[in-house]
Amino acid sequence: MNEPDSPVTDSDSVAAVDLGSNSFHMVVGRVVDDTHFHIVDRLRERVALAAGLDAQHELTDKVQERALACLERFGQRLREIPEGRVRAVGTSAMRQAGNAKVFLARAQAALGLPIDIIAGSEEARLIYLGVSHSMSDDRGRRLVIDIGGGSTELIVGERFEPIRMDSLGMGCVGYSLRFFVDGKIRAEDFRRAEIAARLKLEPIERRYLEANWENCVGSSGTITAVDAILRANGWSDRGITVAGLRQLKKALIAAGNISKIGGLSGVQADRAPVLPGGVAILLALFESLNIEHMAISTGSMREGLLYDLLGRIRHEDVRDQTIRQLCQRYKVDMAQAGRVERLALHCFQQVRDAWGLDAEVGHQLVGWAARLHEIGLSVAFSGYHKHSAYLVANSDMPGFSRADQELLAAMLLGQRKRLTREVFTGLPNSEAELAKALTICLRVALRLARSRSPTPLPPFTATARRGALELGFLPDWIEAHPLTFADLIEEAEKLREVGFELRVR
Repeated sequence: MNEPDSPVTDSDSVAAVDLGSNSFHMVVGRVVDDTHFHIVDRLRERVALAAGLDAQHELTDKVQERALACLERFGQRLREIPEGRVRAVGTSAMRQAGNAKVFLARAQAALGLPIDIIAGSEEARLIYLGVSHSMSDDRGRRLVIDIGGGSTELIVGERFEPIRMDSLGMGCVGYSLRFFVDGKIRAEDFRRAEIAARLKLEPIERRYLEANWENCVGSSGTITAVDAILRANGWSDRGITVAGLRQLKKALIAAGNISKIGGLSGVQADRAPVLPGGVAILLALFESLNIEHMAISTGSMREGLLYDLLGRIRHEDVRDQTIRQLCQRYKVDMAQAGRVERLALHCFQQVRDAWGLDAEVGHQLVGWAARLHEIGLSVAFSGYHKHSAYLVANSDMPGFSRADQELLAAMLLGQRKRLTREVFTGLPNSEAELAKALTICLRVALRLARSRSPTPLPPFTATARRGALELGFLPDWIEAHPLTFADLIEEAEKLREVGFELRVR
């Protein structure tokens, strides 16, 4: 493990933690203006998370303990940086692990910070963000490729905007274990690994061949390691080429075993066990996509996470853009969504302290849920809350983690009809309580805005205590709005089924 520099303790720091399938990375940056940072520290440890998946696709006790020890060390380094300026994510191995939720709770305790398990599409977006910021701001399309331990991401983009993104379930760890059994390296092993990779690429191959990209850029440990080996052996002096890859493949086959490739110039000891699988995937990519030359980027997903954090700090959160795009795609009535949002937030602001809710997190979730609550109408009115929840749970949502989407989906599922405890059972206990509280604010707002009238409602008070909420209105308002009052009484009956008391005065 690299030794850290002197601690960064001021609030101008941002940090990212990447729980990769092969290695765990941490990077710390010092913000130098509103849009840029200087890297002041990096840490990397090979944890081999993907190699620790057993036959049932669960992380073994041994790999969990190795990972937790690493995260405890990272946590010490991050202790002085405010939580809102650190983002930690898990990728392919965490997505695959059947016991990921149990491990995640232990991992968060060890790190001392929340950890998001992100989808492959979000991983690709962050990779492109990191790579594009590390290169000159040239016009023209580029193809960016990142080969990780458990997945490979491909992105076509222009400048700082990705146009197409795909995440494929092939990585250097998985392919090395699957095709180079017991460390043996034979020509037949390479042939089988390359064919398997070509089959993975086949469904998207045509689209990438026709994407009109002008240059190819590689990012990740595998690609930078291959570049270093090619240069060290004189097989290429300008990035990665097909000829250089074939020379490396020939050398690996000649070595015959992973234990013997350490003597090859430029090979790092911790990279050797996963090198054959990575090289096979690279060869398949070059041949499938007609790549002649791959430049190497110093940027990666870690840097992408930092730039994404800077955007959130500047209130340029990509998640808000994602919500806007979903509303546009599903033709949401934004006037009604705005009414519901204002009412739900008015309720939330009054109850958050009594219910111990985080002001920033709750404000964001209530706002997003209010804007998205009717996207299911694009499918059908009947059961539209179920359609809304399904769309949020299963859509690619840039900037959102899986946990974010699951929590939002639970709120949308619970927005109307009967509210049952089963709505929140898939969430961790702390998130289930948060989702339930925010859903009640959303349900109250929906009752009050049911008429869809542009006439603003008079201010109401919301007095909360544990398991209870009392709504207060101006004198004579309830008499003038009997339908709304009846709605609220019906809502009180439905909430009583989950042990919650709603009163109206």
